[in-house]
Amino acid sequence: MTWLFNRPADFAKEMVSGFVAANATLVRQVTGGVVRNTHSKPNTVAIVIGGGSGHYPAFAGLVGQGLAHGAAMGNMFASPSAQQICSVARAANNGAGVLLAFGNYAGDVLHFGLARERLRAEGIPCETLAITDDVASAGPEESHKRRGVAGGLAVIKIAAAAAERGDSLAQVLALADEANSRTRTVGVSFAGCTMPGAEQPLFSLPDGQLGFGMGIHGEPGITEFPVPSAEDMAKMMLGAILDSRPTQDDAGVGVIINGLGSVKYEELFVFWHSLQHLLEQQQLAVHDVMVGEFVTSLDMAGLSVTLIWFDEELETLWKAPAWAPAFRVGTSEASQPLAAEVLQEKAQVQIPRGSEVSCHVAGQVMASLEALVQVILLNEEKLGALDAIAGDGDHGIGMARGASAAYESACNAWSRGAGAGTVLQFAADAWADKAGGTSGAIWGVILNTIGTALGNTERPDSHRMAQAVASATEAVMHFGKAKPGDKTLVDVLLPFSESLNSEVSRGKSFVEAWGIASLVAQQHADQTAELVPKVGRARPLAERSLGTPDPGAVSLAMIVRSVHENWISRQ
Repeated sequence: MTWLFNRPADFAKEMVSGFVAANATLVRQVTGGVVRNTHSKPNTVAIVIGGGSGHYPAFAGLVGQGLAHGAAMGNMFASPSAQQICSVARAANNGAGVLLAFGNYAGDVLHFGLARERLRAEGIPCETLAITDDVASAGPEESHKRRGVAGGLAVIKIAAAAAERGDSLAQVLALADEANSRTRTVGVSFAGCTMPGAEQPLFSLPDGQLGFGMGIHGEPGITEFPVPSAEDMAKMMLGAILDSRPTQDDAGVGVIINGLGSVKYEELFVFWHSLQHLLEQQQLAVHDVMVGEFVTSLDMAGLSVTLIWFDEELETLWKAPAWAPAFRVGTSEASQPLAAEVLQEKAQVQIPRGSEVSCHVAGQVMASLEALVQVILLNEEKLGALDAIAGDGDHGIGMARGASAAYESACNAWSRGAGAGTVLQFAADAWADKAGGTSGAIWGVILNTIGTALGNTERPDSHRMAQAVASATEAVMHFGKAKPGDKTLVDVLLPFSESLNSEVSRGKSFVEAWGIASLVAQQHADQTAELVPKVGRARPLAERSLGTPDPGAVSLAMIVRSVHENWISRQ
């Protein structure tokens, strides 16, 4: 049970405010999260981590000298938006680029990937690393699909130590990737966590049962069985890790025993007592061990075990000094507080003025965005009802929030002289920020990619605009990993793009080609009713969705049709 809160909707915001006030000598708040409040070495790589709130000490508690330079945090168990991530990254940037590190969850992959592209477009070198240490979430043959859990601490710590000593962005990324490939985690839960204001936990277990292989966002385990002794549980968890041990298994290991929120430290020490003997039997030399809470899940009763297979360099980096609010190793050199004006200057975002012709195109973009908002608001309830069949019913609300925020932000940019590309990029940031979730990130990718392609100087012709839609389609499939047939927005976006480009190539005007393609989009949206979801949150309830079209596909078809109708009415 989460006992202390005011308004549940304000929990994450008030938590960050209180955390910063309690640790003001080490961190300060910026839009989207927190950054170091101390000077970092100039011209060094900045490590920016992040994810949803509710996992303290991750992520804010891991910001400090020798560890992360900044943390972007979304709402409870929700990915931060690309806009939040960019804000934190700008404030944390030291001049040698930024590494964005995060758990391998669909929303995080999309938002951090979009943030990388935006930062690169601003001239800030940027790389991403999705952490994949949870062996219970996918087998060895699909290790790239594994979730990121408590083992992310090892990856972040090693990357941060490499950045601190002055390694280049490419070198830091390579070491972080190597650490990720050598890290394995498995967790168990005895009771689910309860969100602020909720009366019931996100999942429940029968008395005397545990969930093996649970996730840190309230995902129940992959199997349940009676709670064993500490020794038997240690055997089971170690066995799962060793079944997926890395090929570099001849070195010493680091161990992290992580409490998930409600298991007492005394219990964790009892567990470590049992696990230590098993590691000795396996002839695994323990070079370091940490027992405590590092990545939690609110009040979840459970724990996880992480093993990191060291080599000499990784072990040295792991043991290098660090001084953050919730993680301290050795002694860190004293650092001077960061001047407020320096941080303000780093966080500023400039709006470039567009050419006269691009500003005119931006006006046409605004009209399209207005039509888009109107059709989403008109169909908000319908989209929510579709989503409720095999999801949580928030697609209509999320789309309405995202579209409305996108229009408002685009209006602001246009009124300040922005061209078409910048107007769309501001709309993208706002949509992803306010809508949240995977859908918000996808529309952020679509608008940002089209905006980048259109630019701020020229009037794009039909071929360029059609190609911009094709590029957006490729970006969505790249970041979201969905394919045709997975029952997602891609099942409409890809045939729409292909039809649009085909009709433009045949000499049709762009408006006429878009109209034909919008009919194709509607046809494919209807056909998603015959599919079952293979990715995303609806996958566990796949059969329930059979016979109902995908809400993301339906909303996309609505949007492209409304944009065409708006163009026709203005001719």
